[in-house]
Amino acid sequence: MNEYLLVIHRDLTSDQPRPTAEQMKSALKPYQHWVATIADQNKLVAPPKRWDTDGRVIQAKADGLAISEGPLATGDRSIGGLFLVKADNYEDAVELAKACPIIQYGAVVEVRMAVPTA
Repeated sequence: MNEYLLVIHRDLTSDQPRPTAEQMKSALKPYQHWVATIADQNKLVAPPKRWDTDGRVIQAKADGLAISEGPLATGDRSIGGLFLVKADNYEDAVELAKACPIIQYGAVVEVRMAVPTA
């Protein structure tokens, strides 16, 4: 089995975030059940972590390093949570990710395979 990173992208920065706070509240129990189901299958490597809406982004500029406040966002989406799971292949990892209950409210789940270090 390989390890896969499940990254939950959602709108944390706009005036009208998606999912809304109410949607996140209603998705909490289904989300906890989803994670528990993954754990019950012995496929949970590292538990979910949620991230704040703050942050710092450091990048190279022509005159040195630039540091900006806030999360790195693409459009209105940034990382809202992540965790590691075990799966035989991408297809199995995607099956686990597809059941994430906050997808229905506008979140996006990215699946990435961990590359073993040499």
